[in-house]
Amino acid sequence: MTTTPPDLGGVVVLVTGAASGIGAAVAGLAADRGATPVLLDHDGEGAQEQASALRSRDLPGGRALAIAADVTDETSMRSAVESTLQRLGRIDIVITCAGVSGPVGSRLEDVSLADWQRVFAVNVTGAYLTLKHTLPALRRSHHGAAVLVASDSALVAAPGMVPYCASKAAVVQLARALSVETAGEVRVNAVCPSVVDTPMSRGDLQRRDFTGVDYPVHRPGDIAEHVLFLASPRAAGIHGAALTTDFGYSARSAFPA
Repeated sequence: MTTTPPDLGGVVVLVTGAASGIGAAVAGLAADRGATPVLLDHDGEGAQEQASALRSRDLPGGRALAIAADVTDETSMRSAVESTLQRLGRIDIVITCAGVSGPVGSRLEDVSLADWQRVFAVNVTGAYLTLKHTLPALRRSHHGAAVLVASDSALVAAPGMVPYCASKAAVVQLARALSVETAGEVRVNAVCPSVVDTPMSRGDLQRRDFTGVDYPVHRPGDIAEHVLFLASPRAAGIHGAALTTDFGYSARSAFPA
């Protein structure tokens, strides 16, 4: 049986994009550590399946809530937050995992305005709307913290990924700017992982799995560990940071010597 660390016992952790990938891993690990996870996703059935699986386990917190919500729609997000507060009475930690990659492999001049706007709607506006409607509750909490899942693509780039790179850079600066605005009330940080073995990454890279690749790949649970460390009181002095988890790749020189 999992031992419940005191830093997450009894808190409510709201996670967007929680039907799969990093979001599902964050919700599961939060539950293992005694928190009550609230799983938000536009795939309401998928979120409910994840929450049901969590409730079937012998969890320290004993609860998990699933809500169908579209992070790009303000009415939907307002309703999801209100429902959470009505049912649980509090929100202590927010993790924004909802994201899309967009038209990977397309040159900028070939990217449609609709595709560009969709990437920013989910990755950037989605984080903004989530934070806008949860911040009052986070400000009231003694544990108030938010972690925004960005990407190493906020810091480095590859051809054919301009919309995604630009959106994730915006997420990093959103976290930094909000950390200044909420200093002393809510801690806000970002994580910037390299490739993570998720359905989205497999689709983007046209892979059934990552067996045999010549580059390191994260498991969703690895990133969940990083996220929940930043959200926990153990990271009390970390505010406005963007934690890069890329196996050191961005620190390497490309100089051919």
